[in-house]
This record gives sequence, structure tokens and C-alpha cells, in this order.
Amino acid sequence: MVQRTRADAEGDLTAELHARGLPQRPLVGESPAVDLLNTRWIGGGERYDLLEDEGLTAVWLGGWGLPVEAPPSEVQRHLRDARDALAAVIADPAARDGVNALLAHGRIRLSLDDGGPAEHHDVADPARRPAFACLREYLRLAASSPARVRKCGNPDCVLHFHDTSRTGERRWCSMAACGNRFKARRHRSRTASAGGAD
Repeated sequence: MVQRTRADAEGDLTAELHARGLPQRPLVGESPAVDLLNTRWIGGGERYDLLEDEGLTAVWLGGWGLPVEAPPSEVQRHLRDARDALAAVIADPAARDGVNALLAHGRIRLSLDDGGPAEHHDVADPARRPAFACLREYLRLAASSPARVRKCGNPDCVLHFHDTSRTGERRWCSMAACGNRFKARRHRSRTASAGGAD
């Protein structure tokens, strides 16, 4: 059996988006938690939401090895709830009630397996399992690098990223896209203000 990589899975999703005439998702290659946040994106001035489509959601889940074991609409609802709760806690760390309420639907069970320590998610409702797995991944990121999962500094952008830079001061989802665009807009604004002062 051929082992599939995350890149293969993202390629499947890209092909599916292309087949439907939708733009490619930017900023792929993040963790499942950050990738969940980035299931919403802007392309060509239009907003897209991968979780609004059952087929695209199933391809996305398959890419992360998260099976759909419940009605897709229920899985999508819980994923959207998790995405909204994560976005809220990233915007305001005190807004953790939403994440905690969703985490209350499961628990982590630790064990020692043949391969060593193992972690198992015990979530009774199969529709909640993918969302719980993404929230658990966010907790891992938050434990290892607090405050490094961020929303892009461009107020017009909806993307998030995990800052793995040495200094931890990354502000943009992409310097080439949002960083340069925002800096150019700020420069034009300053230039226009200075020009009007004459």
C-alpha cells in the first residue's frame, strides 16, 4: 500500500476546488487547528467557506485522517462552531468559554501501547470527533508556543497562522501578499495626507 502524505491530501482538495472553479486556498501546510481556521478565505475579492460544502468538507477531513462517521451537516456544524470558538480565543485569550464548552464533549485518555505513550480521544458523539481533534491540536500549539497562533495583521484578511519565526514577531499570513499590500496602502495614505497639508 502506498503511504499518502499531507501534500497528497492537499493536492486532492486543490484538485476538487479547481474542478468546481473555486480558487486555491492560501496558506496551506499549517496544523489541523490552524487549517480549520483557514477553511474560510478570500480569493479575487470574494469570500469562500470550505465548510459550507459537504463534499469539500469530506475531502478536507480525509486529508487530516478524520473520518466522517455522522451526518455531514452535523459534522460541519461542529467544525464551524470550533472554528468560531478558536477565532474568538485567538482574538481575545479571555474568550475561552466557547473552546471549553466544545472540549467538554470529550476527554483525553492516555495509555501505553506497543509504540509507547498514546493519546486517545473519547468523544461519544461521532459528529463532534473531528472538531474535538482540531481543538486538541490547538491546545498542543498553545502549550508549546503560547500566543503564536495569530490572525493576519491585515484587517481585510481572514487567515490565521502559527508563527514559527525565531523572534515570534510575524504579523502577516504572507509578507508577499498581505504584508506588502498593507504597507503600500499605509504609505499611500501617509503620502496623500502629506500632500494635502501643503
